[in-house]
Amino acid sequence: MLNRFLEKALKKSSKKYPVVTVTGPRQSGKTTLTKHAFPEYAYISLEDPDNRSFAEEDPRGFLSEYNQFVVFDEIQRVPELFSYIQTMVDEKPINGRFILIGSQQFLLNEKISQSLAGRSAILRLLPFSLAELIKRKAQNYWQNDILNPVKPPRNNLYKYIFNGFYPRIYDKHLDPRQWYRDYFETYATRDVRSLINVGDLKSFEQFLRLLAGRSGQLLNLSSLGSDSGISHTTAKRWISILEASYLIYVLPPYFKNFRKRIIKSPKIYFLDPGLLCFLLRINNPKDIATHPQRGAIFETFIFSELYKSFSHQGMEPPLYFWRDRSGSEIDFLVDHGTHALPIEAKAGKTVSSDFLNSMKSWLDLPGNEQKEGVLIYAGDSFSKRQNLQIVPWYAVS
Repeated sequence: MLNRFLEKALKKSSKKYPVVTVTGPRQSGKTTLTKHAFPEYAYISLEDPDNRSFAEEDPRGFLSEYNQFVVFDEIQRVPELFSYIQTMVDEKPINGRFILIGSQQFLLNEKISQSLAGRSAILRLLPFSLAELIKRKAQNYWQNDILNPVKPPRNNLYKYIFNGFYPRIYDKHLDPRQWYRDYFETYATRDVRSLINVGDLKSFEQFLRLLAGRSGQLLNLSSLGSDSGISHTTAKRWISILEASYLIYVLPPYFKNFRKRIIKSPKIYFLDPGLLCFLLRINNPKDIATHPQRGAIFETFIFSELYKSFSHQGMEPPLYFWRDRSGSEIDFLVDHGTHALPIEAKAGKTVSSDFLNSMKSWLDLPGNEQKEGVLIYAGDSFSKRQNLQIVPWYAVS
């Protein structure tokens, strides 16, 4: 098993809270991680019909059997358990008593806020980060603005993007195209229908593929709904479901007004570049180099690595973007509170002076106290131009 960075935060949280909840997309490795972190705990999957039936019909009897140091997997399958667990931890608040695993953020968040608020830590595990996959330390964006030089990995950029980062692809040496096809069909037919009434799965698939074509762009629900043949309200609902299932992320704009005329619409990103490539019908890694959306695909990859660099440390990612109405834009801002680190993502392998113009302009805005920025590009070399650090793609995570 590859080392998962979240394990440290998971063990730490279990010493501070009676309940720890691990969420994330299906197949991101939640069960494997939790079993590895707590080998001495009992493990009960509520996906199992017998366990689920016992828990639904006699929750008190079920929890009397498993009342301490236990992992409940797919906890959202029996939401009635949350209230009983609340009573148990209030009566006997032993830290690390229950580890809960689930894949549906909507239901988990609702039940935790109702029953386990203040009693449960909530951690999010996404698929592998690049750093986890190639077995090196993570970059600490939350500690400083400087990325440390690291050695390049074995595979090239486009192969990592095409394969994506879901653990099973690497554990079982699976064909990414086939795996993502199966993953999508399972997700659409099972998870989506359990959350919303999708009468025509073809419409949902078309919506998802159109959304993939907009990864890295401003979210325009009216345009997306019109192109998909659905209402604005339905498009908004489906976006919420996809975000709750950790397939996409709606990136908010940075609202500190260095200028008044800033764009206030969010941007949309997929959280795994392999799924994005599948939805864009890219058939092999080489096709990415000449794909008309190469820049958006690369930007999506960089965003997913930035997001995981925080999430896998048990932190809420403080990520934003900035754009004004004249078209000036910063792809990503890491908000440190006192300042915001600007990060630009460029798919070119040669650093052009044009790559740096937006960041220089942003750093020079009146009232902006930030003085340094980072350019992440598809090349291989580390360098620095005045106050701008230039780093290759493999140093991002």
